[in-house]
Amino acid sequence: MADGIFWYPFRRFREWSGVGGSMALIDWMESPNAHIFKVNVPGYNREDIKVQIEEGNVLSIKGEGLRREEKEKKEDLVWHVAEREAFPGKGEFLRRIELPENVKIDQVKAYVENGLLTVIVPKDTSPKSSKVRNINIASKL
Repeated sequence: MADGIFWYPFRRFREWSGVGGSMALIDWMESPNAHIFKVNVPGYNREDIKVQIEEGNVLSIKGEGLRREEKEKKEDLVWHVAEREAFPGKGEFLRRIELPENVKIDQVKAYVENGLLTVIVPKDTSPKSSKVRNINIASKL
């Protein structure tokens, strides 16, 4: 998967920071059959998360919700310290990752459990035609 001497492994990450200072930490693993993404989303329900494939084979993972203002209105409490908030700021995040060409975007699956979003992007293992094309050299045109 190396793109030459200057291969940069994180070039596929298009969005590193979250909206409003929030950020969802992500792991990207590759098996022989799929690309597997694991994203920390503590406190988010599946209704709060949107997973999409955008134009250009870009995996987009967006989280909305967990607004501190709403939490404070629901509880009659005075907060002195809030270090355990899932994400600071507005509680929104957006991660975009450019996927490789050899994926089946119509078979992407995602599920969330115990604060961990897992996205499975199956690989297209069918043989592709080579991008290298030999040109016959003739003695005359």
